[in-house]
Amino acid sequence: MDAFVVRAPRGRDGPGGQGRRPEEAGLGRAPPRQIRAEGLHCDYRILFTKAEADEIFQQLEKEVQYFEDDQTKLHVFGRWHNIPRKQVTYGDPELSYTYSGVTFHPKPWIPVLNRIRERLTLATGHTFNFVLINRYKDGLDHIGEHRDDERELLPRSPIASVSFGACRDFILRHRDCRGSGARRGRQSLRLPLAHGSLLMMHHPTNIFWYHSVPPRRRVITPRVNLTFRKLMAGDRRGNAHPAGTSDCQQQL
Repeated sequence: MDAFVVRAPRGRDGPGGQGRRPEEAGLGRAPPRQIRAEGLHCDYRILFTKAEADEIFQQLEKEVQYFEDDQTKLHVFGRWHNIPRKQVTYGDPELSYTYSGVTFHPKPWIPVLNRIRERLTLATGHTFNFVLINRYKDGLDHIGEHRDDERELLPRSPIASVSFGACRDFILRHRDCRGSGARRGRQSLRLPLAHGSLLMMHHPTNIFWYHSVPPRRRVITPRVNLTFRKLMAGDRRGNAHPAGTSDCQQQL
């Protein structure tokens, strides 16, 4: 069985607990909850106060322009499928991002996204040049089990997942517990991602662990999730990632 280690700041609950929000600790300075297991290296914290998160969520709802038409479909196992959520990318102009048969060119940065990105850099010390935004209208919108291992990603760079709106379960599952050859004793980890929260997924998490946001019928309000990444421009990719390693086709 996986030995999950969750180190929570003193006086607070573990991931998804009902402990108070740490606004008083200073934004970006509240210590993260460390989530560790074999090949798993994640940190979770509340990044924005409730007032800030409410304001940003409203701005995202008004200002983000989601993809339409062909960019709302993914090619999975030889067939085209509608994405069960809204989706869009923003980022630096020279970048592109490809998964499940579709190449996405980012829209230019807008002020609300730069506000979030700057807070991320202040809190973590990492810089990001691209963001994938998923909007879940309610608990029926979801994303299937996958790993973020596309060839455009800068090797060993972290992915910062920031959530606003409804709290949704984020499920992590080790690659060895999938399929007919799954090893017995493996288990999954559930992390409820709160309004205004940040989950940092560090290397090598996306090598060994799949993640998903499954349907939750009791959730009736929307959620916006932003995954900030560091991508390489087309002329820098070279052989940074071996061909054929991406699991992005699982992202329905």
